[in-house]
Amino acid sequence: MTKKTNPSKKKPQKPTYRKYILWFWGLFIAGLLTISFLFVLAGWGAFGKMPTFEELENPETNLATEVFSSDGETLGKYYNENRTPIKYEELPKTLIQALVATEDERYYEHSGIDARGTLRAVAYLGTKGGASTITQQLSKLLFSATPDNKLERVLQKLKEWVIAIRLERQYTKEEIITMYLNKYDFLYQAVGIRSASRIYFSKEPTDLKTEEAAVLVAMLKNPILYNPRKEKFKKNALQRRNQVLKQMQKNGYLDEQQKDSLQQLPLKLKFSPEGHDEGVATYFRAYLQSFLKEWIEENKKPNGEKYNIYRDGLKVYTSIDSRMQKYAEEAVEMHMAKLQTEFDRQNKNNKTAPFRDLSKNQIENIITRAIKNSDRWRAMKTKNIPEDKILASFDEKQEMRVFSWKNNTDIDTIMSPRDSIYYYKSFLNTGMMSMDPQTGEVKAWVGGINFKHFKYEHVKQAKRQVGSTFKPFVYATAIDQLHLSPCYELPNTQHTIPAGRHGVSKDWTPKNSSGKYGGMVTLKEALANSLNTITARLIDKTGPEPVIDLLKKLGVDTSEIDPVAAIALGSVDISVFEMVSAYSTFANKGIYVKPVIVTHIEDKNGTILYQHIPESRDVMSEEAAYVTVKLMEGVTESGSGLRLRTTWAVNAPHYKRAVTGYPYALKNPIAGKTGTTQNQSDGWFMGMVPNLSTGVWVGGEDRSVHFPGITYGQGATMALPIWGIYMNKVYEDESLNVSKADFEAPEELTIEVDCEKAKKENPENNNAEEIPDELDF
Repeated sequence: MTKKTNPSKKKPQKPTYRKYILWFWGLFIAGLLTISFLFVLAGWGAFGKMPTFEELENPETNLATEVFSSDGETLGKYYNENRTPIKYEELPKTLIQALVATEDERYYEHSGIDARGTLRAVAYLGTKGGASTITQQLSKLLFSATPDNKLERVLQKLKEWVIAIRLERQYTKEEIITMYLNKYDFLYQAVGIRSASRIYFSKEPTDLKTEEAAVLVAMLKNPILYNPRKEKFKKNALQRRNQVLKQMQKNGYLDEQQKDSLQQLPLKLKFSPEGHDEGVATYFRAYLQSFLKEWIEENKKPNGEKYNIYRDGLKVYTSIDSRMQKYAEEAVEMHMAKLQTEFDRQNKNNKTAPFRDLSKNQIENIITRAIKNSDRWRAMKTKNIPEDKILASFDEKQEMRVFSWKNNTDIDTIMSPRDSIYYYKSFLNTGMMSMDPQTGEVKAWVGGINFKHFKYEHVKQAKRQVGSTFKPFVYATAIDQLHLSPCYELPNTQHTIPAGRHGVSKDWTPKNSSGKYGGMVTLKEALANSLNTITARLIDKTGPEPVIDLLKKLGVDTSEIDPVAAIALGSVDISVFEMVSAYSTFANKGIYVKPVIVTHIEDKNGTILYQHIPESRDVMSEEAAYVTVKLMEGVTESGSGLRLRTTWAVNAPHYKRAVTGYPYALKNPIAGKTGTTQNQSDGWFMGMVPNLSTGVWVGGEDRSVHFPGITYGQGATMALPIWGIYMNKVYEDESLNVSKADFEAPEELTIEVDCEKAKKENPENNNAEEIPDELDF
């Protein structure tokens, strides 16, 4: 008998997870599809602009134009971003190891992304970081904006992932590392590893030590938080550097002993900012900038576009020698700091300091003019602020940083803008240029005492009265036309040029500054002692027109020089640049060579865009040039330049404060001339050796800012010491090969230059009457 089953009782079934499995795989596939779709959308640019293939091939970067010296050193840069890219081969091995060990341990294993890191970034919405690969970090630097919220952070990770994969397909691992390090901003205008290395450690990347490379890699995490220069972040920077070293040891790049030893080292920097106001040759670079802008106007790219010196990565090779430039700047600093101390001392009892010889109204006019030329005035005028309120603001005291010779650095102080104008006008300034007479190459250029605070340039921009440094042009004109010897004698008596002759409006009888007259003097003695009486006699014979004509041939702008006899004593305004190039012609055997500042220019790929072509012309005979040089040698043998030969000035009481410590003791042949203008407003010294011509000017910004007397106000005290210090430094550096030899005489010299020999042969020397009353040129 069969049993009947109870329908109410069902057979128990085994539990099933099918639907959960289906749900899981469905969600998983949907998630993958969603993520894939998001990546597709990111690739299409739905979440922001994505780079094209061409942009990946040539990522847009601002490349600094770099200025090189003739000896291969970087003088400075022009930039929007101070970036100068370098090649992978120029990166030190330890830097690459530190980077990979710290930022991306699996760098050589992945194809641009670290899946775990990116998923973590999505999961935590970016709050715990994304462990971005080096490639992702590069993609962020090149193409992504900074996200404003968490959602944007997630979307940015998607974009970085897509770009990173594209970058990995487009570039090698080495190229990606190079691009990343060339792009990163290390603060203080140090964009890219080369700028960072130079600015933080004053060296090229290839010379970085392991601990220095670790400091820069440490900054990649956060350059502000791990800033090694800021005092409050130095501890962070040191700890992070040591963490980098630990990562290097962990990844087998350092052993335990090396790591421990390097971690014990202090954090040492050699900070050298590369701002436009800092570094070497600042005034030269400012002038060069205007040169390049003119060149750009005349020279276009093949596609017709203009070059951009701030982003096209040009390489400008100049004639400046970095060593000579350094010596010139050191000489200026050494002397001007001492001279300023003496100038300030002599102004303590000057009620109108720093001005002299001016009324109260004249001084007020100078200050008002300076106020209206100031940046502060212009900025307030653009805001339509009434002039009376602007003027009142110049009397309100405020905190400011001002230049000081004390430690040659800025100091913090409180003063009104009006007082700051008085303060800056109390400084003496300078212009100095050094040039090779044979090639025209400008070797050193110092346009002032501090470019940051004194922007006006005193080599080419400024023109000042040249005083007695003009006299060699008068002598050279007479020698070239009359074949006079340096031994030729003339009476040292006052000479009058009557009214109506040579542009003289009334009788002109110049006096000697020494007040001494009488007897016969040779031309060499007359120039050495800067006798105005002899110069007046010579220009009366030649006339001013031939002298001006000579100046024009020597490269001087003569458009503002009137043909009057008074120019003989240096009443004309000429720049240091013009004076040096003109004097160089005497040292170059009468051949004028146009000064060179740029030898050639290359684009970022090394293609030559500009090549200098020398310009020269014959100005006077080789014999006349040589005789003029021999005349100027007398200035340093027995005249106002004699102190270059001895150490007597060091112990002379009245030079005690200004020239202590300047034992020049130069023994080689030197042709030169000092110059001092009326009221000691301008002091000059022009000095030459066979292969180097150098000129120095010293004075106040305003002509009424000057020494009260001739002791300190003469060119021999104001300007000559800079020349002497500079030349001593130049001669100490034997690699420069600056000549100590005699000036080369012409093969056929018909004019006698040995005055001792001439005196023996012609003891009577009755040649004063041989000059005709007037020359017909």
